[in-house]
Amino acid sequence: MSSTQFWKPGSEKPRMIDDEEGGVLFFLQPSNSSSGYANIEKQRRRLPVYNHRRAIQYLVETHATTIVVGETGSGKTTQIPQYLKEAGWAEGGRVIACTQPRRLAVQAVASRVAEEMGVKLGEEVGYSIRFEDVTKVGVTMIKFLTDGVLLREMMDDPLLTKYSVVMVDEAHERTLSTDILLGLLKKIQRRRPELRLVISSATIEARSMSAFFNLSKRRHGKQCEEVGPKLEPAILSVEGRGYNIQIHYLEEPASDYLQATVSTVLSVHDQEPIGDILVFLTGQDDIDACVQSLKEEARDHGKRYSELVVFPLYSGLPRSDQDLIFSPTPRGKRKVVISTNIAETSLTLEGIVYVVDSGFSKQRFYNPISDIENLIVAPISKASARQRAGRAGRVRPGKCYRLYTEEYFMNEMSIEGIPEMQRSSLVSSVILLKALGIDNILGFDWLASPAPEAMIRALEVLYALGVLDEDAKLTSPIGFQVSEIPLVFLMHQCFYRTQ
Repeated sequence: MSSTQFWKPGSEKPRMIDDEEGGVLFFLQPSNSSSGYANIEKQRRRLPVYNHRRAIQYLVETHATTIVVGETGSGKTTQIPQYLKEAGWAEGGRVIACTQPRRLAVQAVASRVAEEMGVKLGEEVGYSIRFEDVTKVGVTMIKFLTDGVLLREMMDDPLLTKYSVVMVDEAHERTLSTDILLGLLKKIQRRRPELRLVISSATIEARSMSAFFNLSKRRHGKQCEEVGPKLEPAILSVEGRGYNIQIHYLEEPASDYLQATVSTVLSVHDQEPIGDILVFLTGQDDIDACVQSLKEEARDHGKRYSELVVFPLYSGLPRSDQDLIFSPTPRGKRKVVISTNIAETSLTLEGIVYVVDSGFSKQRFYNPISDIENLIVAPISKASARQRAGRAGRVRPGKCYRLYTEEYFMNEMSIEGIPEMQRSSLVSSVILLKALGIDNILGFDWLASPAPEAMIRALEVLYALGVLDEDAKLTSPIGFQVSEIPLVFLMHQCFYRTQ
C-alpha cells in the first residue's frame, strides 16, 4: 500500500533562479553560460526594486542611513547588495555586509547572488554562519552573514573597519541579535561617519526606525553636516508585485490546531487544483506529529493520499534535509512543506500555491523574578500573519487558510510582535556589550528598552559567576575568557541548578 513519500538527497544540487516577484526559486536543470546569464539579467530587470536602483545608490551615497521598506517580492535582498557593488562600495578592499536573522536564508541568498554575478560562491560573494565561513580575505566583496556572526566579529574589530556598507535585512523580526546590532551600529556611525547603513524590511515601522538613527539632532551647526553624509536617515518605499491571495478563516475557533492543520491539508488536497502546500507550525515536535499523521492518513486511505510528498523544515534539521524542500515537485504529486516561521521571509519555494497558517509560533519568554526562560507556544502577530499569507502569492495566485476566526484577526491579534529584547534573558547580551567596552549598559541606546528587572538580574548573575567585579567590569582573566565563547547562558543555567 502506498504511503507518504520522503525525498532523499539527490546527486545533483538544485540550481537557484529568481522568480519575477523577487524570491529565490530552485531548479535542477543546468544553465548554459551565455543564455543562462541573459535570462538571469532579464529576470533581474523585471524586479520592482530595479526601477529604484539609481535612487538607492544616490541615497546611500548622500545619507549615513537609508531605510528601505520593500514589500514582499520586491527583490531587495538579492539586488541591493549588487547595486552597492556597482556603485563602487566594494572597491579598494572594502566589503559590503548583508545580515539575515537565519542561517538558511544566508546560505540561499549568497548562492543566488553569486550565480547572478557569475562568480564562484566563496570568492567575490561569500557567507559566514556559525561554524562555517565561506569567504576569502581580500577577494570577497559581498558578504552575507547572520546578525550573531557580525556581533562576534565586533569582538576583534569593534568599528567594523573592513566594511563600507552594512545592510540589515529583515529588521522587522526584531531578534535579540538584531536589536543589539542596530544599537551598536548607531554607536559605530558616530566614530566612523563614512560607514553607511541600509535597514530593509517588508513591514518595519520606518518612522520610528528613522527617529532612532537620526544623528542630526546631536550635532550642532551646519558645518559638520556639509563635511560628510546627511545625518538624517532617508526612507525609500519599494512596491512589491505579488499575485492575488484569497484568505480563508475558520467559522469557529479550533480546539486542536494540530488536528485542524492535518484536516486542512487533506481538504486542500481533495478539493483544490494542483499546487504545493506550505504549512506553518510551531516547532519540531508539532512538525513531526503532523508528518506522522499525514503518513497514517496516506497508509489508511491508500491511493487517495499517495500523491502527497511531505518535507519537514526547521532550524535543527541537517542541511542536506533542508535542501530537499527546494527539489521540483514530481509530475502528478503534491509537495507539502511543514515548517516553522523559518519560511516566513527571504525564501520562495517553487510551486507553493496554498498556505496553512496555524496562527502560532514558539517564542522565548523570560521571567526575571524566577530567572527562568522558556520557549512558549504563543499567538503570532498580524505582521507575521501577512508574511505567511504572502508566501502563497509569489509565483501565482494562491490561497491562505488561517486556522483562526476573522474576528480574532481583526480585533484581538496584536499588530506587531513583542521584540525579543523585552522577553529574553539578557545575560549573554550584557557580557557581549561589556566585552565591546560598553560599561554603561543602562545608558546604552536600545531600539526597544529591555525590562529593568531583566537587566538587573543579568548583572547579578554575572557578578555571582565571577564574570563581573564590584564595579560591573569584566574580571581578569575569567570575564575576558568567558566573553570569547558563546556559553554564558549555559553557565548561568548550570550555576543556578547547583544552588
